[in-house]
Amino acid sequence: MAGGGIAGLALAAALARACPGAIEVVVCDPAFAGERPRDERAYAIAAAGRRMLEALGAWEAVAPQAQAIRDMVITDSRLSDPVRPVFLTFDGEAAPGEPFAHMVPGQALLDALVAVCGEAGIVFRACSVRRYTADEFGAAARLSDGETIAVDLLAAADGARSRLREAAGISWIAWSYRQVGIVGTVAHERDHGGRAIEHFLPSGPFALLPLTPGGPLGHRSSIVWTEREADAPRILAMNIEDATEEVERRFGLELGAITLETPLRGWPLAFGFARDFVAPRLALIGDAAHVIHPIAGQGLNLALKDVAALAESVVDAVRLGMDPGGADVLEEYQRARRFDALAMGAATDGLNRLFSNDAGPVRMIRDLGLGVVDRLPGLKRFFIREAAGISRGGPRLLRGERL
Repeated sequence: MAGGGIAGLALAAALARACPGAIEVVVCDPAFAGERPRDERAYAIAAAGRRMLEALGAWEAVAPQAQAIRDMVITDSRLSDPVRPVFLTFDGEAAPGEPFAHMVPGQALLDALVAVCGEAGIVFRACSVRRYTADEFGAAARLSDGETIAVDLLAAADGARSRLREAAGISWIAWSYRQVGIVGTVAHERDHGGRAIEHFLPSGPFALLPLTPGGPLGHRSSIVWTEREADAPRILAMNIEDATEEVERRFGLELGAITLETPLRGWPLAFGFARDFVAPRLALIGDAAHVIHPIAGQGLNLALKDVAALAESVVDAVRLGMDPGGADVLEEYQRARRFDALAMGAATDGLNRLFSNDAGPVRMIRDLGLGVVDRLPGLKRFFIREAAGISRGGPRLLRGERL
């Protein structure tokens, strides 16, 4: 396994727990060399992802810090508009009594997965996988510490600039959105009630996502803010007072006084997609396979779907006495994931282009469309179930079943 982030650790845990003693998992990541940087982000984990984390034994440790999203409100306005009309609302239940998503601190999720992997006897190596060679009998992975290890299958969870994807000669389709994603944690006086709010502004969406209580004002929310590339450096260079004022203009006053609990951090937004998710003895997962716009909060959930599909294909092969890195196993994984990931990438790309647009006719059409959806309960339920990842079929882990 190349990469010890959330996706890599989740796959390692799924494989080792399903076939103890039959599958040996090694996770390689230079971050294991010392105290790894804290992940200060918060992620929206869809209902299917939560079910999977439960099946892996990681959710129990995460649950105390997980905030259920009870409902969602979507507005469309300019920053200067005195009123932000609500065009679409969603009930937050994917199934009776089950929220369609939870907001989870990234560090809590990483810590829980590391603990599960440790209990499963997974080997951590403080190095990277530099390159590999493969044939019909297996693969040889060359590590950055100079050692070469023999494996049946390599999983590349090494990010958007995947070294293994490049070594395999898999081409990468990509473009920049000329936008920057800005994230931070905001403390506020009033309770958010579990409500997520997405303001569509001309520069891009501004999402307000509920977190568990805490912070200097008693309540907290995460912001995911899309800003034009030309304006982002000025915002990110602001002192805490000016940055708080800039956030307040977008945040609004319905939750009372606010203050920034963490500094604002930003990263360039881009689309990326691998032409193939597999090569001989190699499977790409997570950002190594696809990078999408955060407008729908589905990036990590796509990665967890990759994990669930690949783990199921590999475990089933091992139990049947088949080669877990064989071409038929890898092709099964690719069939399960490539079209779904491409469809989500295209959808988020289209939504960003549609809503990061201040042209009058475009605004009129999209607001009309939002209003129509708001009046069709059946269509809203369909969208909620799709966002929650609990449509029929799919890998067993996403249904909460152990492999």
